Amino acid sequence: MENPLLLFPQLNISASKDKPYYKVMKSAIKEEPHKASKPGAKQKRNRLSLLLQKPEFHEGDHLGKPGNLTKAASSVSPEEAVKWGESFDKLLSEKAGLDAFTKFLKSEFSEENIEFWIACEDYKKSKSMHELLPKAKTIFETFIQKDAPKEVNLDFHTKEVTRQNIGQPLPSTFDAAQTTVYRLMEQDSYPRFLRSDPYLSLVKGRSPARPTLRRRSRSFTVNDFKGVRPDFTVW
Repeated sequence: MENPLLLFPQLNISASKDKPYYKVMKSAIKEEPHKASKPGAKQKRNRLSLLLQKPEFHEGDHLGKPGNLTKAASSVSPEEAVKWGESFDKLLSEKAGLDAFTKFLKSEFSEENIEFWIACEDYKKSKSMHELLPKAKTIFETFIQKDAPKEVNLDFHTKEVTRQNIGQPLPSTFDAAQTTVYRLMEQDSYPRFLRSDPYLSLVKGRSPARPTLRRRSRSFTVNDFKGVRPDFTVW
């Protein structure tokens, strides 16, 4: 005797397992867990990637294309490069100095600090809440939250205060975090930059990216050969 399947307990209606509608219900039950599956880490990374591609994150970008970094540094005079050594603020206040410092940090694989600082500077230029909110969320998810793709080194208190202010962002929302990162770069990365070969080359006027100019050779004219008799003995 076949075992009945209770379809609707309230009505006490049962059916055999070999009935067509039982097979349909069985397949539907198997498919249900797949529909309820939660998005995985790959989907989260894709969402973050789309977020980073939004134009508001890149407005006012100071860095430009990587190829322009060498070009900017090669046009710096030794006098300008010496001024960068006066203070960290002086270095960052000039575009060529900012570009050279960014290139140096990239060579050390620690560019997240200067990129965060630049993002904060751009954020403070926002003129409306409509601009502040998406930028604040992008900066927090990119640089501050736990396991962020470019997480900067901040203490727990600074992170927590910043997280609480993200819901209603102000131009000063990232001031504490930006100051912390600025001091880290000033005390650690900046002294190393001043001792680096690229910076010392700029100070001495020996930029390796600057091509060597060749003196143009003198062109002879017809007048140069007047009065000159040919010597056929060389033939």
